[in-house]
Amino acid sequence: MKPFAESCEQNRAPILAAIRPRLADATALLEIGSGTGQHAVYFAPELPHLSWQPSDLAEHHPGIRAWLDEAALSNVLAPLALDVSDPGAWPRTVYDAVFTANTVHIMGEGEVAALFAGVGRVLAGGGVFLVYGPFNYDGRYTSDSNARFDDWLKQRDPRSGIKDMAWLKGLAAAADLVLEADIAMPANNRTLVWRRA
Repeated sequence: MKPFAESCEQNRAPILAAIRPRLADATALLEIGSGTGQHAVYFAPELPHLSWQPSDLAEHHPGIRAWLDEAALSNVLAPLALDVSDPGAWPRTVYDAVFTANTVHIMGEGEVAALFAGVGRVLAGGGVFLVYGPFNYDGRYTSDSNARFDDWLKQRDPRSGIKDMAWLKGLAAAADLVLEADIAMPANNRTLVWRRA
């Protein structure tokens, strides 16, 4: 039985609208935290010029494969086992695009730091790092619903929670990533577009 995330169904069309223009010249994309695999099978047919590489912890691979097997897409590769905190687990391939959705607020700060460092290693010069999710600005929530969501996240896992943009910009700078766009999305989310220098 395939896993299913309702949030993927709700956010996939707005995310595609935000990322499509930024991926026009890309040829190879690494998706970090592919989860159920729903985003991969929705985005890849809409971006046929891209080779889409899903990745996640190995425990999520059976669900991802179930979606990929059913979709039978020629431009989606088998999922990679990737723990962002393990430098040796990162692929040696260089990508001109990296995408991740709804992962940064799930991760602890150490994992997010490892994520940005890893992207800095695998992203080609001029490549784009696309990050979707909720973010804080100047230590403030952008909505009451995000504040409630953050409380729920921290009750579930004290290491998780909505991250602040100022902190993320510091991690990005260390990885030679510059914020090119910060796009408002439905449900108080954002799509951040980072460009590798």
